[in-house]
Amino acid sequence: MKRNVNIWARLDKISILIFVLMLIMGWFNIYAAVFNEEHSRILDMSQRYGKQFAWIIAALIIAVFVVVIDTRFYFFFAYFIYGTLMFLLVLVLFLGRDINGARSWFELGPFTFQPSEFAKFGTALALAAYLNQKKLDLKKPSVFFTSSAIIIFPALLIALQPDMGSTVVFMAFFIVLFREGMSPYIAITGVLMIILFFLRFLINNQYLILSLIGIAFLLAWLITRKTREILLGILIFGLVTALMYFLRNFLFRDLEDERLLLVALLLSGMVYAYYFYSRKAQSYILIYVFLAGSVIYINSVDFAFDRVLKPHQKERVEIMMGMKSDPRGTGYNVNQSIISIGSGGFLGKGYLKGTQTKFKFVPAQSTDFIFCTIGEEWGFAGAFVVIGLYTFLLLRLVYLAERQRSFFSRVYGYGVVSVLFIHFFINTGMTIGIVPVIGIPLPFFSYGGSSLIGFTILLFIFLRLDASRTEYLF
Repeated sequence: MKRNVNIWARLDKISILIFVLMLIMGWFNIYAAVFNEEHSRILDMSQRYGKQFAWIIAALIIAVFVVVIDTRFYFFFAYFIYGTLMFLLVLVLFLGRDINGARSWFELGPFTFQPSEFAKFGTALALAAYLNQKKLDLKKPSVFFTSSAIIIFPALLIALQPDMGSTVVFMAFFIVLFREGMSPYIAITGVLMIILFFLRFLINNQYLILSLIGIAFLLAWLITRKTREILLGILIFGLVTALMYFLRNFLFRDLEDERLLLVALLLSGMVYAYYFYSRKAQSYILIYVFLAGSVIYINSVDFAFDRVLKPHQKERVEIMMGMKSDPRGTGYNVNQSIISIGSGGFLGKGYLKGTQTKFKFVPAQSTDFIFCTIGEEWGFAGAFVVIGLYTFLLLRLVYLAERQRSFFSRVYGYGVVSVLFIHFFINTGMTIGIVPVIGIPLPFFSYGGSSLIGFTILLFIFLRLDASRTEYLF
């Protein structure tokens, strides 16, 4: 069903205003980050600020084209766009240019093109198109696993490049699934996995497993309030563990404490599970499955940390967790970034007067660490304004998503919010040392044509969908 409306008049002016303000502020900070008195011309194409100016103009032109295109195009060609971008992600693994150890870029003459930046809006479109089919119920396993596959497939391809930063960004789409009805237990499991990941580096595995066992028994008691049965479970585990320690002196001399504890947990769990299965006490079985899954996950974290992550990535995690200090090596960027932001004080040192910025103490200051330029030259006040702009934009986009009459548009809108949020949170968190350095840009601020155009398309497709929310009722 179609209604005639004036699209240009119905575009959300507030979102566009914030977008333009971010482009302007981003360009001025890129100029400050790479400023050189020998190259002070604004349109000097040999400098990053000159190139970024050209990318901004290109992004604005592309934004106009995105708005001009009929809404039905995004709806009917969502899978085609997604498939094309997945093909490019496969192709870049073989034909891409290796930059900083990652084969993430196509080189087209003087230009480079990063398909992972565009795969974000492609994934958002495909996810929206799939969930729009008869308003699928995410509580059904088949729907959840298919939705997850749409998200995880590009993430795996990007991980092969390898680009762990962009891989993490795609996990933001699970926020969309939660909004659209994904079981809260899955969301809770995801949060617990993140917590366990960090606890793994702070607590010895043996004590962490014992803590999880204690939590499992406490959880079982809170659910059932059957003290006698809980004490029986503790007794079974205690006896099996004591027996294993006794037998180790004769049969398993080389068995480590952690392995012994795992065997005791397995054996006592089998006895405990069989006992309560025969009594149809399913809640105990589920808690044991949760406990076993947590233990397996902890050991998989060890495997991934030792076998999957590269040395510099492991060092970044260790430095962030306080396990290691390397102020002149891997931790140099973060330390200099913190110094830069802290030296800005409340009002900053003034535009083009940042000493950390001027003398290039912070590498990648025009890209991944652009926020520290803001903190040094504009101070806490400037950083607060930038954070405020992002917060207001995200809240505005949530409001726009909630007012959609089309299921497709709402899902896509939350995809936009999720991607922008994860980029904003991780990028600013990197500069102040609360998350590992994984190298992702600050949307609309960081230098880079692929990221700027990718974010612009991502945002303006949604603004186009919002403007036509009464034009097409899918």
